[in-house]
Amino acid sequence: MIDNVQTPAPPPPLVLVVDDIAHGRAMCAEYLQERGFRVATAEDGLAAFDTALALQPDVILMDLSLPVLDGWEATRLLKHTERTCSIPIVALTAHLLAGAHERALAAGCSAVVVKPCPPAELEAELRRQIGQ
Repeated sequence: MIDNVQTPAPPPPLVLVVDDIAHGRAMCAEYLQERGFRVATAEDGLAAFDTALALQPDVILMDLSLPVLDGWEATRLLKHTERTCSIPIVALTAHLLAGAHERALAAGCSAVVVKPCPPAELEAELRRQIGQ
C-alpha cells in the first residue's frame, strides 16, 4: 500500500519593498502580490534593517534615497550583519548620475534597476536574484 502523502508546497518568495514614497511602495507591493510574491514593506533604511532581521525575506528591493538611513548605508549594514548578509538586495533608484550604479554595487547590492522600470523587468530581476 502506498500512502499519497504530499509535501506542502513552499511558501511564495518574500520580497521586502523599501521606498519612502508611500504611493510607489504600495503600487510595487500590489504588483508583486498579484505576481505571486509575499510582500513586506518599509519606509526608510532603519525600518528596512529591522524588518529584514525579523522576517528574513528572500530578496530586498531597496530604494537608495531614503530618510533616516539611506539605501546605501542600509545595504552596507545588512551585508555586514550575519543574519541578513546572504539576502540579495536589488537597488531601485532614479539616480542616473555617473557612479551611482557602481556605488550601489560597492555597497553590496546584487543588481541595480533604474526607475521608472517596466514592472515585468523588475519582476524578472527579483526572480533572477532568488533563483527562480
